[in-house]
Amino acid sequence: MILYKGFLLKFFKIIHILLFTLLLFPYISYAEQVEITSDSMNAANMKKEVHFIGHVKIKQSQNWLHGDKVIVYFDENNETKKYEAIGSVKFEFRKEKSFYRGSARKVTYYPAKSQYYLEGKAVIDDLINKRHVNGDKIIFDMLTGNANVKGSAKKPVKFRFDMQEKKK
Repeated sequence: MILYKGFLLKFFKIIHILLFTLLLFPYISYAEQVEITSDSMNAANMKKEVHFIGHVKIKQSQNWLHGDKVIVYFDENNETKKYEAIGSVKFEFRKEKSFYRGSARKVTYYPAKSQYYLEGKAVIDDLINKRHVNGDKIIFDMLTGNANVKGSAKKPVKFRFDMQEKKK
């Protein structure tokens, strides 16, 4: 019974940390509520991971991310180290004057760097500036708005944008 109580305390500590320090969207303050729904959840305290499996939906304010599976990793201080969203990942992020929509087979987020790594049929649409980029891999920096995109011989990088006509 004592072992079970200890496990429950550690389990609830991980859940508490997850819910109150989830920084999937680094540009939103801590005061906003994060909601994660999924078909199931598994907390592995010894590995410092929480797995959300099946129809995972993460929502914070107007931002959202959906995937088949999301794993949240913690460091030795129980701080969020990274997030991995796997399988048919779709997202929409807004930041001040930015609005991005995209998808990939896998999205990994590193909160310390505010960087997103998209892999497999990666797509990001900048809805404010009307730009579209896709490739095999995209590294996207939310702080700067910079993207590094890699393609292949069979699937080259594509970048589309609208040009404004000069007024005479």
